Amino acid sequence: MKTITYNSSSHKNKWVKTKWLMKDERVKRYIPQTRPFNKKNLSLMLKRYKTVFFKPTDGSGGAKIVKITKQDKQFIVRHAARKKVFSSKKALYQWMRSFAGKRSFILQKGVALAKSNGKPFDIRVMVQKTKDGSWKPTALFCKVGHSGKVTTNYNQGGSLQFINSTLEGAGFDASKRTKIKADLRKLGLFVAKVFNKRSKGFKELGLDVAIDSKARLWILEVNTRPQFYPLKDMKNKGLYLKILSYAKQYGRKK
Repeated sequence: MKTITYNSSSHKNKWVKTKWLMKDERVKRYIPQTRPFNKKNLSLMLKRYKTVFFKPTDGSGGAKIVKITKQDKQFIVRHAARKKVFSSKKALYQWMRSFAGKRSFILQKGVALAKSNGKPFDIRVMVQKTKDGSWKPTALFCKVGHSGKVTTNYNQGGSLQFINSTLEGAGFDASKRTKIKADLRKLGLFVAKVFNKRSKGFKELGLDVAIDSKARLWILEVNTRPQFYPLKDMKNKGLYLKILSYAKQYGRKK
């Protein structure tokens, strides 16, 4: 049997991917305000929003993501399970520059995540390319945040949960859950078409989608080499096996 070499394109730069999405009329309304990190943009974002996320442009797994919250006249910074408080924008900016070092970062409007049974969550939307070159939404699952952590990522102590039970725990009834899932699949296909225009080499995408308290969807990030191996640890391995069956078509083994 012929061995297929993994052959899906990848793009790490979050700012470049965000600009691609912002140029698409169907997708841009799902993108939270995002700007490259500099002094002017920091001032602008903090003036507009109570919460701003500070993310490495080329990061993955939720590493080095910082949450900045305005409270009274102070700025509260949370990174991993650590907390700092700054009394001025100048001091905050200086710390951020030091934290970033030579890496480029982006600033993103904070979205208040809906909570399921008291825990914040976001949703992973997997879309994969089939043998005939068409895109298919293959899986929806949730990343439920660990108490005290900035992100919901599995690598940051989050857990993976099935979407139905998570949405139910967030108070969405059956008809609303059905609509949310349909909207997520549609959004996955919209995004796949945007990436396909940039390169036919993309074969898999993992959208990280937030849902806020008003059930509005927000694309936090699009991963071009999405992890799905943690799904193996779930009691029902159906999602993992389904994703893997498509992934094998473009040479991915896990």
